This record gives sequence, C-alpha cells and structure tokens, in this order.
Amino acid sequence: MRGVVFDGERAEVVTDLDVRDPGPGEVLVAVAAAGLCHSDLSVIDGTIPFPSPVVLGHEGAGVVEAVGAGVTHVAPGDHVALSTIANCGACGECGRGRPTMCRGAIGWPGQPFSRGGAPVYQFAASSAFAERTLVKAVQAVKIPDDVPLTSAALIGCAVVTGVGAVLNRARVAAGETVIVIGTGGIGLNVLQGARIAGASVVVAVDANPEKETVARQFGATHFFPSTSAEGVREVLPRGADHAFECVGRVSLVREAVDLLDRHGQAVLLGMPGAAEEASFVVASLFLDKAILGCRYGSSAPQRDFALYARLYGEGRLLLDELVTATYAVEDFGKAVADAEGGRVARGVLTF
Repeated sequence: MRGVVFDGERAEVVTDLDVRDPGPGEVLVAVAAAGLCHSDLSVIDGTIPFPSPVVLGHEGAGVVEAVGAGVTHVAPGDHVALSTIANCGACGECGRGRPTMCRGAIGWPGQPFSRGGAPVYQFAASSAFAERTLVKAVQAVKIPDDVPLTSAALIGCAVVTGVGAVLNRARVAAGETVIVIGTGGIGLNVLQGARIAGASVVVAVDANPEKETVARQFGATHFFPSTSAEGVREVLPRGADHAFECVGRVSLVREAVDLLDRHGQAVLLGMPGAAEEASFVVASLFLDKAILGCRYGSSAPQRDFALYARLYGEGRLLLDELVTATYAVEDFGKAVADAEGGRVARGVLTF
C-alpha cells in the first residue's frame, strides 16, 4: 500500500508498505484524508527527534476496516477521526481524566508497519499518511457520516489542539480578552475557540497581512502584523487575559508574557526546538501571571471530538473552511512546499 515514509534523511511516497492485522483492542482504519501539520515537517527537519524509518502523519480520518477482539464502540464501516493519544485507561493520570498525560502513551513508538519485512515506526501513534493504519481502540473516535472526512481529519490535531487549549487549558470565560500570536492551522482554531467561549476582544497577530481575512472569519476582532504594532495597546490597554503563542519561536514567548494583564495566562502551543530555551522577567509573573504548557488541547478525545462534531453540525465550529487545498498523496512534495510557503491554512492529503 501507499504511504509517506521518512528514512532519516528524506521523506518520500512509497508503494510497498504493509501493516499488520489488528490484535485485541486495536482498530484497522482505511485512511481517507490526513492533514499536513508542521509537526510532520518538524520530524523531517529534526526539530522533533524521532526514530526512523517512520510513516508520517498524525491528523487523519477514515473508515473502520477491521477491529480486534474486545472492541465494541466502533465497527467496520464506521467513520472515525483519529486521536494521537493512545492512552492506557488504567493509570493514575487516566483515572484523573487526563488522558493526554498518560505515561504509557508517551515515548513508546510502535512498529505496526513494515517494508520488505523490515519494521517501520509509527509517528504519534497514528501514522495517518498511509492508506491503512492501526491504532488502539481508544484512538478511533466515531463521528457522524455527514461530516466530510477531509474536514473531519483536522479534528484530530489542529482543532483539538487549538480549540482545546482555549476551552480546556486556559478556560477562557465570556467577556475575557485574548491575543493569538500566529494564525496558522493551530492559531485559527485558537481564534475560533475564543469566539465559541465568548471572548469580548480577540486579537490576531501575524506577519503575513494576507491572513487577516481568514483570521477575522474564524473569530478575530482585530488583526496586527506584530505584537508591537501601533494599535495593539489601544485595543488591550491593560494587556490580555490570555495570550497564545502558536508559532514556536522562543522570542515570542517573552512577548506573550509581556502582553498579559494581571492574573493573565500565556499558553504555549508552538513547537520550538527540543533544546531551545526562553527567557522572561521573573518579576513580571508576581501579579499572578502564569505560563502554561498544553499538550493536545488538554483534551479527552472521546468526549471532545464528539463535541466538535456537534458544534460543526450546528454551524458554530468551522472545519471545511480550514481546508485550503487537497492533494493526492503522490503530491506530498507540493503539499510540503505550500505549507512551508505559508500558502495554506491546512493542506490535506487524500487516498
């Protein structure tokens, strides 16, 4: 079958990929669509260290093809969005309702794929850039059949990370103020999360002026080319209640902190290099300000994916509008070029 494999030096589309049959508690999914996220590119450029060879992709949706023993919540033919959280369901963190913190789901990549008999790693427990992928049952979240799979794919990363950061981690309340630094796939979903939460002022910041229209479509009330631009302090004279850094540039962490009002929160969503460090004035935190990390929107995927699908059906959550372009998997190179060039909110590979 076809898939995108990174061998440690380059990523290419291959046609000789195999995946094993599902065992107990596993689900085999025929992938229909998969979004290209910058995390995939970060594996290629080394920002995210990962063993190779590996099948890339982690933002997908498709149709259940087969299930292993004990799987009852999905069946062949069901439409599913894929979560990257292969949580065990039995540890203390899972018991506290924090599946994204499950210690059994972090740092243990499996090898359900093979090429020519040699094992191939799975990225982010999902490897959505393959015609078929194998996931734990908890990762296959059933969605309504009327949600287009090209749109549903984005629930599994961009949407859950951005919207989840607003609703679950920051817990933005109605009437509060928000500034979002970076309006790529994650930033746009932070914007719409703030809109859904009822934020009164939602400021989008992006160096690319062509992103203003889509930023406002997703929920921005104001748009500026930088955090220091004239007008930012007029809109937020006391600072923001919540600042979201969605770029992954350490200098912007300092800017996010500096933009906070008293009792404000800076939420870090961008992915800098694994060894990079950020600095800020420690005294600036003494007014009850906080810097928060956030993994996968601090979500509970089986709960949150269903919520996002419902909000989509009600017209309150934008999914179709996130998909700027679709590409046959064979056009992976063009999809990468468009993503790196900032020409798409999200490009989606199809099989």
